[in-house]
Amino acid sequence: MQSTMTGALARNFLGQAPNWYKQTILAFLVFNPVALWALGPYLTGWILIAQFIFTLAMALKCYPLLPGGLLAIEALVLKMATPEALYAEVALNLPVILLLMFMVAGIYFMKSLLLVLFTQIMVTVRSKYLLALLFNITAAVLSAFLDALTVTAVIITVAVGFFSVYHKVASGKGYHHLEHNFYSDSQVVELHREDLEGFRAFLRSLLMHSAVGTAMGGVCTLVGEPQNLLIAKTAGWDFKEFFLLMAPVSMPVLVAGLLTCVALEKLQWFGYGAKLPRPVRLVLEEFAASEKAKRGPNQRAALVVQAVAASLLVLGLAFHVAEVGLIGLLVIIVIASFNGVTDEHQIGKAFQEALPFTSLLVVFFAIVAVIHQQHLFTPIIHAVLELPIEQQPGMFFLANGLLSMISDNVFVATVYISEVKQSLDAGSIDQAHFERLAVAINTGTNLPSVATPNGQAAFLFLLTSTIAPLVRLSYGRMVVMALPYTLVLGGVGLTAVVYAL
Repeated sequence: MQSTMTGALARNFLGQAPNWYKQTILAFLVFNPVALWALGPYLTGWILIAQFIFTLAMALKCYPLLPGGLLAIEALVLKMATPEALYAEVALNLPVILLLMFMVAGIYFMKSLLLVLFTQIMVTVRSKYLLALLFNITAAVLSAFLDALTVTAVIITVAVGFFSVYHKVASGKGYHHLEHNFYSDSQVVELHREDLEGFRAFLRSLLMHSAVGTAMGGVCTLVGEPQNLLIAKTAGWDFKEFFLLMAPVSMPVLVAGLLTCVALEKLQWFGYGAKLPRPVRLVLEEFAASEKAKRGPNQRAALVVQAVAASLLVLGLAFHVAEVGLIGLLVIIVIASFNGVTDEHQIGKAFQEALPFTSLLVVFFAIVAVIHQQHLFTPIIHAVLELPIEQQPGMFFLANGLLSMISDNVFVATVYISEVKQSLDAGSIDQAHFERLAVAINTGTNLPSVATPNGQAAFLFLLTSTIAPLVRLSYGRMVVMALPYTLVLGGVGLTAVVYAL
């Protein structure tokens, strides 16, 4: 009986994840105590970060909450971080958690309106590079005044909507007559693989252009990213001051990013340039026409309610009348109430996308707590602060960028700006130099961090969302597709920090 139970436990461990992956995670769990004893907490902390990144890289094999959570629990048991430190990280990032819990669910209730609007854009704009540029600019502008995670949630909802529409045809559930125009009878149920792969590549490119656009726009304004508000509060800047001080770096980066978007689509490098297959376009056109034809008074009223809620959302975020997550809860209540959604199970569906990622983010904060308590970044910070003053802005940009690629950029910004503020208070640097370093910290944590999904919560959310496996958007593919943007945004940003500040 005991051997049977042991065998069942072994089979159930991490569910349907590959056996080699399960064995690797078990090896990690065994290796860490040995490393802590032999190497000490500092080196073991860096090993733990590498292991956690591995779990993110394998997100399509096994959702990283489970293996990453086991590593986080082990770190707490080994006292590499304390539960109190983890709670402090969670409390510090409560606005982000509220945003994920309620704003993403609010966007779910707006999916009908979003699908109508973006389907119209998709079938109207025929040029792929113009469409990519439109998504890139829209994401940048919205992220400058709203929130990168909110904008990413909108784009994900739209992409899932497009894929589900085409999946109707693939599964033979709708538009059969359209299928017969392109495929033989034996192919009615399953779409031609070339068209499906082309559609996946098309959606992948739009998702990545949009995700990078959130970073390009988010760096510009005080409300664009969580660390912007933190840095502005420490420096005593208002909205206008923040924008003007960042402009020498953010504006050249924005122009360079938009040019990169067009160039990638034209050159078809790094996985970009895929066009919308003609059968897919016809399916979307047919869907748009069919939905419009059967849209009755109830459906039109529902769209009006969603449009009003969207307006409240934009105004509420733009004027910061409340925390982003609370505005999301407002959207849920308004849309559900006036559209007659009264069953708790219907409401619960809206939270299915965000809550697993919210849990993953708390696990991530445990790794951040290890970074904090083991002072993993301290030697790098001190090394930069000991450089000659004229070299510090550029090196701060590089150091923040590199650390933000593997850690949370909000945490990196918090650590660096507090160290620099202490130097200002101690009289080691003057106000003008402090402002230059603050700009370097803000742009460094926002721009090069697009290199990996670790750096920005919006990228990590995209990697672990429902759309990622549908379009085959893995960790490695995200890194490859982000590489040209990383080089351009990082290169232009560094040049501007060195020569324009």
